[in-house]
Amino acid sequence: MAGSSFGKYFTVTTWGESHGEAVGVVVDGCPAGLPLAEADIQAWLDRRRPGQSRYATARQEADQVQILSGVFEGLTTGTPISLMVKNKDHHSADYSNIKNTYRPGHADYTFDAKYGFRDYRGGGRSSGRETLGRVAAGAIAAKILGKLGILIESRIVSIGGIEAEREEEVKAFLEQVMAEKDSAGGVAECVIWGVPAGVGEPVFDKLDARLAEAMMSIGAVKGVEIGDGFSVASRRGSENNDAFRADENGTIYKKTNHAGGVLGGISDGSRIVVRAAFKPTPSIARPQETVTTTGENTELVIHGRHDPLVLQRALVVMEAMAALAVLDLMLANMHATLAGIQKFYGVESFYGIIPEDGKE
Repeated sequence: MAGSSFGKYFTVTTWGESHGEAVGVVVDGCPAGLPLAEADIQAWLDRRRPGQSRYATARQEADQVQILSGVFEGLTTGTPISLMVKNKDHHSADYSNIKNTYRPGHADYTFDAKYGFRDYRGGGRSSGRETLGRVAAGAIAAKILGKLGILIESRIVSIGGIEAEREEEVKAFLEQVMAEKDSAGGVAECVIWGVPAGVGEPVFDKLDARLAEAMMSIGAVKGVEIGDGFSVASRRGSENNDAFRADENGTIYKKTNHAGGVLGGISDGSRIVVRAAFKPTPSIARPQETVTTTGENTELVIHGRHDPLVLQRALVVMEAMAALAVLDLMLANMHATLAGIQKFYGVESFYGIIPEDGKE
């Protein structure tokens, strides 16, 4: 299967299935010398762990991470880091009724159409449990970014069209959704602080394009906005342009941040704002029309343990993917100028070191 890797310089490859023996990730490109322990990664995995909320799946998983390679005496070695989490509470019998039936809203049909075969136990590779590997890798990326003064935060913006700040209304809505054996979607926001101006490429590897790719790779995401997003379509240029100013020290800044910290695909030094729209969880315990694998019309009720709302557990996944995208482009940026390469190697000029005629 192609398409299980993300990144060019800081490359992560996730592996494993929802109801297999384990899931994990291989991280290649992590610089040597980073202090790293399982506890650093575990803190991130605990945030996405199931069973912590009334509005999350009741599946009980400790999600204890093991570092299998790439770390020695508490420091990264510069070689590939392999991380593994064993699956324990996997009730494959919960999915026996969908073995020969396509679940609406899931990847069952498309996976079958592509490979002619699928792991029906919780979705296999298409399960949300695959994000565990991303989060583990993102924890490492975020620690590196932290050494560079970069911080990533996230929050829920809205649930079912209701602003998250209206907590009582949101709670009443979710209780109604659950009582009706349904699920809800919402919008989450990720903010990246401290990225210097100049990160990102002007054409295909734009910073906003890579961030959009990172967010859209999360299974439940159906839309992404950078900055003010779709609302800019109803504005005039005079309203949407971010005015530049300089302070008393000559430092350039913007008076507003409609662009969300990215101009021309390159960071402008402002906070980077990314929002993602998450669809309602497709696994719902109410009758849905569908077909069997042999093309017979039928009705399906999905049993088992599922999230009526994915947003709470998805926040850390957004942060992880943002960290992976930003770090990869920052590493790519290290060879953007000759002066930068010369500074790295401690050489001001090659002339005078190597004679022009190439002879000693």
